[in-house]
Amino acid sequence: MIRNVLSIAGSDPSGGAGIQADLKTFSAHGVYGMAALTALTAQNTQGVSAVHPLPPDFVVEQIRMVFADIRVDAVKIGMIANARIAEAVADVLAAYRDCMIVLDPVMIAKGGAALLDPAAVAALVERLLPLATVLTPNLPEAAALLGVDPATDRGAMQAQAESLLGLGPRAVLVKGGHLGGSESPDILAMADHAVWLDGDRLPGANTHGTGCTLSSALAAGLAKGRSFEQAASTAKSWLAGAIASADRLDVGSGHGPVHHFHTLWTEEGNAK
Repeated sequence: MIRNVLSIAGSDPSGGAGIQADLKTFSAHGVYGMAALTALTAQNTQGVSAVHPLPPDFVVEQIRMVFADIRVDAVKIGMIANARIAEAVADVLAAYRDCMIVLDPVMIAKGGAALLDPAAVAALVERLLPLATVLTPNLPEAAALLGVDPATDRGAMQAQAESLLGLGPRAVLVKGGHLGGSESPDILAMADHAVWLDGDRLPGANTHGTGCTLSSALAAGLAKGRSFEQAASTAKSWLAGAIASADRLDVGSGHGPVHHFHTLWTEEGNAK
């Protein structure tokens, strides 16, 4: 049976992040993708110039209509934009607590633009984190959620992952891409143990949408019944291939997108 996964996130017209990246990722992992928009953005590989949040009641109605008609095996939450949308999404998802929810706390774009209203952080922590199956922050996002400085080593990463676990999610995947050095380790903290997912830091500037893409790959894995560790490990390995293959694309002059279909397309873009 093909699994169904819903993304609740913002739109990226350049296609590298947001729901566009989520839908590509779902397709690449063999699950049926759906999307409820929270915000429209004007952006490209060089940055974000404008953000237009949608009315919270319209966000809720999109989600409600999907659940009213379609079996949803997992939900990925990305860009929330403001506190009213965060609270509205939490209200509607509270009725579906048996559904896997991957929460990617999108706060800052690759170019540095703020994508989450500061007032929304409290709503995200208080309302959405307790609903999350897995939380997937990078180092700056983990620090912002906890109100502390970003981790600079593995010990601090693990401590922050465990602190975030105490806020309600069943598991926390803290991504170490912002650490210095040649490695890019992630840590997956669960109730009874933690697992390090090691990886090399890959060269290149084509990393637009990596957070959206990883969380969507993780949601696809959970929808298929994989364990937290299996889903996270598979998602990280696949994303490494998407980053390594990104130079096969020619998209923009800034932080280009990863190659979501690196296992499915030839160099010329034909199906393998």
